[in-house]
Amino acid sequence: MPIYVMLTSLTDEGRKTIQHNPERIRQVNKEVEEMGAKILAQYALLGQYDFVNILDAPDNETIVKVAMDLGARGTMTSTTMACITLDQFVAAMGR
Repeated sequence: MPIYVMLTSLTDEGRKTIQHNPERIRQVNKEVEEMGAKILAQYALLGQYDFVNILDAPDNETIVKVAMDLGARGTMTSTTMACITLDQFVAAMGR
């Protein structure tokens, strides 16, 4: 399945939610998986973004749904990018 990187930034509302209920992150992860994507890795960040999420999803439509559903809640914004492995990149350059 395709791999995606999602960089997320919490809004003021999102920061309040996490401050009062840090386990909410795990609940949202479960909701993402119910939408059809699998979280392969997730890290909290210091800097411009609050989290980086590595996701596996069957197609672009699924990851669009995830990004739109999460963003519509008003607790975070995201930048989502499709990615390929280094081996796939090298093979594509060799064609």
